[in-house]
Amino acid sequence: MGMEFQKKLAATETPIPGMLLFDLPVYGDNRGWFKENWQREKMMALGLPDFSPVQNNISYNDKAGTTRGIHAEPWDKFVSVATGRIFGAWVDLREGPTFGSVFTAELDAGKAIFIPRGVANSYQTLEDNTSYVYLVNDHWSADAEYTFVNLADETVGISWPIPLEEAELSEKDMAHPRLAGVTPMAAKKTLVLGADGQLGKALRSAYAGDPSVEFADRSSFDLLDPASFGSRNWRKYSTIINAAAFTAVDAAETEEGRQAAWALNVTAVAELSRIAVAHGLVMVQVSSDYVFDGSRPSHDETEGPSPLGVYAQTKAAGDAVVSVVPRHYIIRTSWVIGDGPNFVRTMASLAEKGVSPAVVNDQIGRLTFSEDLAAGIKHLLDVGAPFGTYNLTNDGEPRSWADVAADVFELSGRPRGNVTGVSTAEYFRGKEAAPRPSNSVLDLAKINGTGFRPELADTRLKGYLQNSK
Repeated sequence: MGMEFQKKLAATETPIPGMLLFDLPVYGDNRGWFKENWQREKMMALGLPDFSPVQNNISYNDKAGTTRGIHAEPWDKFVSVATGRIFGAWVDLREGPTFGSVFTAELDAGKAIFIPRGVANSYQTLEDNTSYVYLVNDHWSADAEYTFVNLADETVGISWPIPLEEAELSEKDMAHPRLAGVTPMAAKKTLVLGADGQLGKALRSAYAGDPSVEFADRSSFDLLDPASFGSRNWRKYSTIINAAAFTAVDAAETEEGRQAAWALNVTAVAELSRIAVAHGLVMVQVSSDYVFDGSRPSHDETEGPSPLGVYAQTKAAGDAVVSVVPRHYIIRTSWVIGDGPNFVRTMASLAEKGVSPAVVNDQIGRLTFSEDLAAGIKHLLDVGAPFGTYNLTNDGEPRSWADVAADVFELSGRPRGNVTGVSTAEYFRGKEAAPRPSNSVLDLAKINGTGFRPELADTRLKGYLQNSK
């Protein structure tokens, strides 16, 4: 069969999710042919994930009928033909609804295929002296976990061009289990750090029952201990969600607090980012309205940082580090309220005790309830939103801290007038305190554009107080 020259580069989706079949432009004349076997930029524009190959392998086969497989490997793979022709058969052995799905195709030098991790592949040569090449995005290792299915499985039902009884096979391949006996390859894991904080607890609820999500608190992953970073087999992970941070804003202004804030918010984040780059992981970093000085009426994702205090500076530095990770989400949020000590619970307790507090009235922003923050992070990951920075708070009219306190008092059955508004300067007079942004309102247009619309802060506040009783 003659090879077709000068086709246009094109990608075709297959029945197996994530697997793409490519037509490659091949240019030939009386001397032979030339092709761009793998071209990252052009192929990514057609849907190829940026899978970052790290190893190039070649399989040479003397005879037509040489058949290898069916093997599912714990890495992504891009396969193309150098010489000859092959018949390829692929079976989805990943956990999920497409387990057992089959796709077959004939490949020559003018075609290539991208195979996601966990999709089993098998190749039968159709000509003597056939070679095929594959790029993989992890180095081979002896402890790599494979999954197999038998070449002759009746359920899979592959119609081999050269019958298996006439093909060149290995005894090992023929001994693989039938589909009914195959244990599906589990998805790579998401690691949530800081899992016992307000956001961490909300992420536990958001991912409840999902075995692919692993939660680590300080006792199981101490971000200040270098040994923690070497305690994981990072090949088994796809995503890190860093919900841990030093958030004691005023304590960060002290010598001890400054060192602790930089250690947790920058040094540890830099090490996580290094791991994410080395292993091609998605890195989710939770940032803060404090990276801005609050001089604008609202802050969108294009605004550069202008941090005021030490805590703010460490969060801005952490964002800068994470921004160089190719696959990252920086989630900027403000005024987080969840399961743990927080401003709303403090005000509700004061209302119950009959205390009339003085509360700052010249800092403006929106509350962020941790359940919505967790849901927004999960949404970005689930829909594969474009990587980058996103603002994420609850929606509605911005409020001052005094307004929020008055809302809490009113919902607790106390008069709003029991809350007295004071300026930031007056509230902190005579106290050691970090500077605060005067306006923490974050523009939500970008995350709304991904299909996620956070609940109104007023609605969440009512529900939060009712559930806290």
